[in-house]
Amino acid sequence: QVQLVESGGGLVQAGGSLRLSCAASGSLFRFNAMGWYRQAPGKQRELVATMTSGRSTNYADSVKGRFTISRDYAKNMVYLQMNSLRPEDTGVYYCAYGSSSYADDYWGQGTQVTISS
Repeated sequence: QVQLVESGGGLVQAGGSLRLSCAASGSLFRFNAMGWYRQAPGKQRELVATMTSGRSTNYADSVKGRFTISRDYAKNMVYLQMNSLRPEDTGVYYCAYGSSSYADDYWGQGTQVTISS
């Protein structure tokens, strides 16, 4: 089992920035990916960004150039720096961890991100 603990959500105005953090613990995979998904009200959960243990990244088109994913491999942490935030970025952001590049085997509890216009 893998446990994920997120922090860093909140309420900001459009154009602002937030940084999300997530710590992984437990029975971690040698090859793994960590990342972030989000779910807006009434919508399906969608991939935001993932990063593998080989440092390959994948971003949703809607966040490219605004969001940056990074990892601290020694601490089993993943971060999401979100800049130029828009109201449509509002949602619950879930930390994710997995054995494939989609990082969708384990989920955090979610952290609310709200962007006001």
